[in-house]
Amino acid sequence: MDEHEIYLAGGCLWGVQAFVATLPGVTFTEAGRANGTSSSLDGAYDGYAECVRTRFDPHVVSVEQLMSYLLEIIDPYSVDRQGPDVGRKYRTGVYSANPNHLAQAKAFIAAREDADRIVVEILPLTSYLRSADEHQHRLARCPGDSCHIPDELLRKYA
Repeated sequence: MDEHEIYLAGGCLWGVQAFVATLPGVTFTEAGRANGTSSSLDGAYDGYAECVRTRFDPHVVSVEQLMSYLLEIIDPYSVDRQGPDVGRKYRTGVYSANPNHLAQAKAFIAAREDADRIVVEILPLTSYLRSADEHQHRLARCPGDSCHIPDELLRKYA
């Protein structure tokens, strides 16, 4: 795992990846699943959250800025639901193997006036599975597919 890597969960990963890939300072994205219990993509999600593995240049974008961007595309008060997508796999979260990233993300949330209402998980990364190729950069390849993120936000930083 890269020292400057964070895993962002914000509902259906197709839109999250399309948005995050356009952000200043993001150098790599990969659709996947974070913090579940199985070692296979086959079958149930086994506790995993759909997420986007995000590698970033800390000289261009900070964890706090990534948190701010994430909050642009999610409902941070919603539990296990983003847009029409409902279920535990669509929860919102920030995961990292770097304790400093987690501390920065928690401080960002704590500084907000609505901190007591925000339900975004901020946890150590315990496991990760890369999604199948068909899910990588899906909206770029299949622009007609549905997504809970409005088109204007998907293009905001492109």
